[in-house]
Amino acid sequence: MYSGAAAVAAAGSPRRDFISVTLGPEETVGVGGYNNSKAWRRRSCWRKWKQLSRLQRSIILFLFAFLAVCGVISYTSMGETWKSITNKSLDDQRTEQEIPRLKLANPALLPAPQKADASHGDYAELSLQKPPKPPHVRRGPSNLQIKAPWRDTRLKTRHDTMRAVEELVEADKVEKTEKSIISWRGAVIEPDQSTEPPSNKITEPEKPSSVEAEDQKEPVPINERQLAVIEAFRHAWKGYKDFAWGHDELKPLSKSYSEWFGLGLTLIDALDTMWILGLKEEFEEARKWVANDLVFDKNVDVNLFESTIRILGGLLSTYHLSGDSLFLEKAKDIGNRLMPAFKTPSKIPYSDVNIGRGTAHPPRWTSDSTVAEVTSIQLEFRELSRLTGDEKFRKAVDEVMKHVHILSGKNDGLVPMFINTNSGQFTHLGVYTLGARADSYYEYLLKQWIQGGKKENELLEDYMRAIEGVKKHLLQRSEPKKLTFVGELAHGHFSAKMDHLVCFLPGTLALGAHNGLAADHMKLAETLIETCYQMYAQVETGLSPEIVHFNLHAQKGHKDVEIKPADRHNLLRPETVESLFYMYRFTGDKKYQDWGWEILQNFNRYTRVPTGGYTSINNVQNPSNPEPRDKMESFFLGETLKYMFLLFSDDIDLINLDKYVFNTEAHPLPIWVPA
Repeated sequence: MYSGAAAVAAAGSPRRDFISVTLGPEETVGVGGYNNSKAWRRRSCWRKWKQLSRLQRSIILFLFAFLAVCGVISYTSMGETWKSITNKSLDDQRTEQEIPRLKLANPALLPAPQKADASHGDYAELSLQKPPKPPHVRRGPSNLQIKAPWRDTRLKTRHDTMRAVEELVEADKVEKTEKSIISWRGAVIEPDQSTEPPSNKITEPEKPSSVEAEDQKEPVPINERQLAVIEAFRHAWKGYKDFAWGHDELKPLSKSYSEWFGLGLTLIDALDTMWILGLKEEFEEARKWVANDLVFDKNVDVNLFESTIRILGGLLSTYHLSGDSLFLEKAKDIGNRLMPAFKTPSKIPYSDVNIGRGTAHPPRWTSDSTVAEVTSIQLEFRELSRLTGDEKFRKAVDEVMKHVHILSGKNDGLVPMFINTNSGQFTHLGVYTLGARADSYYEYLLKQWIQGGKKENELLEDYMRAIEGVKKHLLQRSEPKKLTFVGELAHGHFSAKMDHLVCFLPGTLALGAHNGLAADHMKLAETLIETCYQMYAQVETGLSPEIVHFNLHAQKGHKDVEIKPADRHNLLRPETVESLFYMYRFTGDKKYQDWGWEILQNFNRYTRVPTGGYTSINNVQNPSNPEPRDKMESFFLGETLKYMFLLFSDDIDLINLDKYVFNTEAHPLPIWVPA
């Protein structure tokens, strides 16, 4: 062993300090002296540790303890997550062999016809892969299978825009904790493999198993124009709630209401609009009224057509969007009460039904019904048969269409305006129009064909023949702008009169072209929507009158559009906005959105009532005094504002037109798509 000492003396100090170091041969720094053994390293670390101050050692121990605690927490969290993922995977495997038993917050009740990629209008798309069918036969219509609505991030984004943070937190909390409640939004409708018609037996609808969407799209946020529509709706709804709650229509100026059927028409018409706009609180309020106060067992006459498109259509649409069986039950009730209208010698239904007594009759002044009314109830009754399994509804309305299909008195596919309920024959022959009393006959020819999966060729033939008849007999061009318009034909005489109602036609033509019909239908749609826009743009208030007459000859100082005093009222109608929606959805041309924005601004400028609501006006030519009529039609909320909101949206899946068809009151119903 080698020993040595070193001494260091402090200058000017008699005291001396010594450091003594003893090295063994194996520890000597030199050739072959250092072996880095574990024992040596342990002794060296311990000496280093002992040289640290107590504070330094405490800090190091605290850091080690803190890291240990963090490690334990992280491990626990990751373990829970991994366990959840593993369990979910096992559950998913089990659902492939069993009936799915998951219950989400939004169960839907009955299926719509199926399509491989069926997704709800304003929800995420489904994966193209279909879930396996359950091994047992489900109750309900044989051709229906449904996916429950899912918690779509796109819906939450739209809801976030309209709700405060605290409401969203509450909504999320409810969604996670109350698994049995009906979800806020809609059911995912998926077509079934079966193409058999519904059975005659009424079956009890079953709540389907819930399956979440596998393929979700990025959310499409609400834009400023859509927010303006929401604000307009809320303003209108405020007036209705404050002064007309539960009644048919609001009278905003007198702060009262008017009754037609006494069935809350405005409320029912607006249900699916509130759903689409994301107005949860308003919807829930209205739902409570439907559940507690909507009663059809009352001695009142209702119009078959109006009650079908507004009430039955509104209830069916809201059922499909919300999955809430309340609306289906109410739809079945009113549907059954309307059936006495078909008890006529010709099977052409009467116009009026007493839904309490179960009796029906024509108007007091005639035994005729209008052609549009008896041929524009089919979408709703056919869907009711599909959902209930009771074929009587579809059978009744299909007989009407088959009868009209073979009826004489048409002019190149154009039909007269009236049909007799006793003889089943057209009356008032020789008068042809696409306006009042005939308009939606043409619309429903195409839409029934689309609804039924494009199989019913008679409907398509009648539609195509009618469009050719329009081109041949009713199309003319105005002066000076050479606008293409649809006039009327009376006993061989052409009239340059065009109802605002006719402005449904551009959208219908575009819908047909989108579904594979002739390309020139889209070209005609583009020219006609320009005309409908000019019916607004050439008027002093920027709002269209009910009826216009077009100048066929150029006259100095005259516009294309002429308005007669009896025709210059505006009822807040939706037809032009409806067609603008279709045109934008199919072309992407932003000018259609801009035109719709102009119309909305003019509604706000000339028809908005400060205390709540909007009013029809008597004079669109007088901006300083448009002469308000003190009436807000139910279709302003049910149609006009709904189409406005959809027009301003860039989300093509917000009521996807490959999966839904709108009835003539803007209530979307599912398309029956076969496998």
